[in-house]
Amino acid sequence: MQNLTVENVRYNAAIGAFQARVDIERCGTTYRYPCEVKGPITMGMNKVRRDLARHASKMSDSGSSLMSRL
Repeated sequence: MQNLTVENVRYNAAIGAFQARVDIERCGTTYRYPCEVKGPITMGMNKVRRDLARHASKMSDSGSSLMSRL
């Protein structure tokens, strides 16, 4: 079972994207991913968080080396 947490969501106006740290806990180990979702600042926060979580899940499933293990 995995637990997913989206933290510190910020909007980067220079690139027009929301950025956040997403932690995925799996089997007692936490993996941290830097995630980004392009969109307007008016994008709903529920959609932003859902898209950030989806981005982290894809990175987690792909075996990406861009993560940190806590």
